[in-house]
Amino acid sequence: MTYQTVTLSNGLRIIHKPDTTAVTYCGLVINTGSRDELENEQGMAHFIEHMLFKGTEKRRSGHIINRLENVGGELNAYTSKEETVVYAIVLNEYFDRAMELIFDIAFHSTFPQKEIDKEVVIIVDEIQSYNDSPSELIFDDFEEMIFAHHPIGHNILGKPELLEHYSTSDAVSFVKKHYKPEEMVFFVLGDLNFNQLTRMGEKYLKMESFVKESVLRTSPTSYQPLRKEIDKNTHQVHFMLGNRAYDLYHPNRLGLYLLNNILGGPGMNSLLNLSLREKHGLVYNVESNYQPFTDTGMWSVYFGCDTENAARCEQLVLAELQKLRELPLSVNALKKYKLQLMGQMSISSEQKENFALSLGKSYLRYGKIEDLDSVKKRIEALTPEKLQEIAVEIFNPTELSVLVYR
Repeated sequence: MTYQTVTLSNGLRIIHKPDTTAVTYCGLVINTGSRDELENEQGMAHFIEHMLFKGTEKRRSGHIINRLENVGGELNAYTSKEETVVYAIVLNEYFDRAMELIFDIAFHSTFPQKEIDKEVVIIVDEIQSYNDSPSELIFDDFEEMIFAHHPIGHNILGKPELLEHYSTSDAVSFVKKHYKPEEMVFFVLGDLNFNQLTRMGEKYLKMESFVKESVLRTSPTSYQPLRKEIDKNTHQVHFMLGNRAYDLYHPNRLGLYLLNNILGGPGMNSLLNLSLREKHGLVYNVESNYQPFTDTGMWSVYFGCDTENAARCEQLVLAELQKLRELPLSVNALKKYKLQLMGQMSISSEQKENFALSLGKSYLRYGKIEDLDSVKKRIEALTPEKLQEIAVEIFNPTELSVLVYR
């Protein structure tokens, strides 16, 4: 993969992947998410993401909204456990406008109190809407179980009782502490001159404006599996089980990624879908997920079913996990699954918005971009024995936590 990188004088890193199209994808990946909040700051990272659109030292909210929209572009943002991402999609001739706007809102937002008061109402409504969706809420509650007493388990949206008291000074303090150029990557996928791109970065970010300050993350404490059932008075039973898993840098990460895809990935031929839905007709949706973080990870299974089928579905899930622990996959089966995953990855790489976002996040976390052919070679090297070894560790029944909504 051909890409260009530079580190600006203030520490911010830029990565550019040339692409000969009329559209540029660009954005800022900030190494700050909900896990970086103090106990009384829950929801602050996501709250800041919303407030970045509400005014800067030289722009009001309307000017921010229209700056790219008026030329057919898009400006968006999202918050995760470990990152905040602000990104834009524009025609090539308006890239300068997009880059300047992203840097302006990231480093010069003023967080007007009147805008805060309005936006808090919107975020609280978002939280309440989310709470009305048990199939989504259970994922957050399960993460809180797996990472009990640690901020990585906190709900990204936060708590209404805290949000309602956040002020301009709270927002300014959080941004000043966490939004540091050396903790950011600006990514670009487009047909641009790299030297010009570098000069623009230096122009919009002046070194003397920032003071370096390290913010250290604490790793989650020891894990204790737990089973919890909650009466939600729902029509369906919503069920999750899972375990702590490998972090972003663990050598077994790719193996678990493949194993998870086999077990409950997006393909209709996943083992759990074939068992619970196709063979037994007990669920509409069953899936497994693997989420690695910088110093830990989580693997989980989710399904929703009628109350009378819950115990049977749980038994079927455990049976599939037991097979993967006790019997190595055949060489032919594993070859098929590898081809499936590599095909999914190749198709995903053609979706340019997702590719651009992964470009920035990969460079932030690894300091490099691994080309698809190299990843495929590592997938090819995975053996049935290695996957069985991973299954024995991660799918260990004595280490599984369970959360049930009834």
